[in-house]
Amino acid sequence: MSTSGKPAVVLVSGGLDSSTVLAIAREAGFELFALTIDYGQRHAQELQAAARVAAAFGASRHLVLPLDLRAIGGSALTSATPVPKHAAVEEIGGGIPVTYVPARNTLFLSLALGWAETLGAFDIFLGVNAVDYSGYPDCRPQFVDAFQHLANLATKAGVEGDGVWRIHTPLIDLTKSEIIRRGQELGVDYGLTISCYDPSDAGLPCGQCDACLLRLKGFHDAGLEDPLTYPAQG
Repeated sequence: MSTSGKPAVVLVSGGLDSSTVLAIAREAGFELFALTIDYGQRHAQELQAAARVAAAFGASRHLVLPLDLRAIGGSALTSATPVPKHAAVEEIGGGIPVTYVPARNTLFLSLALGWAETLGAFDIFLGVNAVDYSGYPDCRPQFVDAFQHLANLATKAGVEGDGVWRIHTPLIDLTKSEIIRRGQELGVDYGLTISCYDPSDAGLPCGQCDACLLRLKGFHDAGLEDPLTYPAQG
């Protein structure tokens, strides 16, 4: 079945992974409807990055939805809890880190599903990754499969047989370096993105949080240079 011109909702955070997914959806021929959630994240600079990326890939619409998760807290990204910093990626510990936001991808996919249903879209793209996923439980294939099943049970469009929902996770089995190489092939300008959990007020990445270290390792392993400026680079 041709996807040319079919609408798809793409969750776009402004980071490396979601920007690559946006490029993949465009290459597949989908009409892009970018969705960004302003959830009170401390790294709010990613909202501007998401706008840059959505514009660069010609999204038909970029919707920014407010959902202030600071009222719930429970994460270093939505509270005063310090973001862990390390000198090297090997220092990143196991288990679920304090940067985990409770039920974030469940909430985000639910919002994407609601918008997609109003658009007549049955395709949702999400940039989760189960290889370099930092221990988040809502980035695993089991979670995605379960939500896709839920989508087809919980919507009017699904129950009435208007279509079949599909949650696309094209990065799920890729390493960070493979994601970066794929993005390079598709013309992603990673200089427009930011992956840092604790950037400076000027929007510069810290270079020491888990997200920065995994990103830097990905570029190193891909044999490429990250276009962003980090403190150690002067």
